[in-house]
Amino acid sequence: MSFSAKGIVHRSTVTGRRGMIASAHPLASLAGVRILMEGGNAIDAVVAVAAALNVVEPYMSGLGGDGYMHIYSAREQEHTILDYMGRSPYGATFEEVGDAESRARGPRSPLVPGSCGGWLAALERFGTMDAATVFQPAIEYAEHGFPLTVKNAEFTDFNVPEMLKYPATAEAYLPHGRAPVAGELMIQPDLAKSMRAIAEGGADVFYRGEIADRLVRYMEENGGLITHRDLEDFAVEWQEPVSVSYRGFRVYAPPPPCQAVQYLETLNIMEGFDVAEMGHNRAGTLHRFIEAAKLAQADRAEYTGLEDVPTAGLLSKEYAAKRRAEIGSQARPSGGERYTSEKMEDEVLAGDPRRWMRTECTTHFSAIDAAGNAVAITQSLGAGFGSAVVVPGTGIALNNFLNWFDGDPQSPNVIAPGRKIEMCMSPAQVWDEQGLRFLIGTPGSYGILQTTPQMIMNVIDHDLNIQAAIEAPRVKATSPGTQVDVETRIGEDVLLELTQMGHRLNRLGPWNAEVGGGQGIMVDPESGGFMGGADPRRDGYALGW
Repeated sequence: MSFSAKGIVHRSTVTGRRGMIASAHPLASLAGVRILMEGGNAIDAVVAVAAALNVVEPYMSGLGGDGYMHIYSAREQEHTILDYMGRSPYGATFEEVGDAESRARGPRSPLVPGSCGGWLAALERFGTMDAATVFQPAIEYAEHGFPLTVKNAEFTDFNVPEMLKYPATAEAYLPHGRAPVAGELMIQPDLAKSMRAIAEGGADVFYRGEIADRLVRYMEENGGLITHRDLEDFAVEWQEPVSVSYRGFRVYAPPPPCQAVQYLETLNIMEGFDVAEMGHNRAGTLHRFIEAAKLAQADRAEYTGLEDVPTAGLLSKEYAAKRRAEIGSQARPSGGERYTSEKMEDEVLAGDPRRWMRTECTTHFSAIDAAGNAVAITQSLGAGFGSAVVVPGTGIALNNFLNWFDGDPQSPNVIAPGRKIEMCMSPAQVWDEQGLRFLIGTPGSYGILQTTPQMIMNVIDHDLNIQAAIEAPRVKATSPGTQVDVETRIGEDVLLELTQMGHRLNRLGPWNAEVGGGQGIMVDPESGGFMGGADPRRDGYALGW
């Protein structure tokens, strides 16, 4: 695996030797590189990127959202997962918000926001700079404005009807009462003020201070659920990652209730096929991948929301072999991305991983520095602009992650008070015996769990460089039944053959953001240099120095 790996790319590759940032917006990547050039490390840089994305990609993530940070510390020489997913409010009972419509958007839809606590916890433990320094690029973008890209304008336009329902949201993002157009400046003075207050006063400003007071007052006046107790009880969790081996590489990801176990199980299943020999994006390869993804998805929906997840069984090679044997020559219907107690005829069902237990065991962005610190982050607001609610006077849009709980009372992921949610955001790091080989991840809701293994396989099985691996056309088995989303850069002969195998194809066109927006960084094993990859399906840009 090296920079000379093959692959035709839409964009030229980006290289560097002292640091690299790959994120979903060029100005956010620039913020991270600026911090690296000022002497910060990768952790300082990713917090700068996170804050900048709040400004320049406000529909995807921000202070009102949640996420996972996957850190490798060169100083401690260990992997650490920082889980800053907030819990459901204590008032979020099934009787109160079990109906999906009541928690889809609006003030009854947010989980407790975790991003503020997560960013500052990462800085405190692993960073070298203070919050005022790393927030400064974002504050400048918010105070002075930035010109909207074409995709900024498109993503905002999709969400205008919801935003117009909430005056503070319309004031923040629709100052002219309409969707903005590319090239217009977006200025966010209230968000800049909030970031300055947090940089000076720390997380207490958000969870116990002025911002908390504003947030709770809004909830009380508008039928929301978050209270002072919910905010005060928020705490980040430091975790050990889970991992599987794949053709001599070790793939690390966050543990349950993160749903990364789905793509790790998918890789285990695919390891039993000669993927390289079968060919890249050929019908036989894609059929096996689609069916493997369905099997792993059924297992994830059945088990990941449990209190005692059978993780070791789900990720065992023996269990993967059993599941692999269930893949036939024809497509089988999937029950879908969420748990359902009612099953279809011949539906792909969950297996029993407990038999195989052993004692061993959206936006995405990444950063790496010359010392070897490496961070991969996936974080989100849920839907575009999350709940569509901006807390008045703060510029902070709140997530709508209560909508990610299930409404089926039999589901292990059913909504309940003060509960951690089963979550698809799942940044990965891939290592071999020599060290880190690449960081990878993507937004895309439940599609994250199918896009991520495709990008990993593109690098390991098909010898694509990181940019080519991200750009390559993708498929995604959707719910329920045998429908598969496909990008049409895959050959028509291949698509015809998949149809003959029983897959119902939804042609997305050549490039489509519905299959994610991957970002990644590769490390050359010989020189130690960096190559960044970023997804043209969105505003992704990699920058290095």
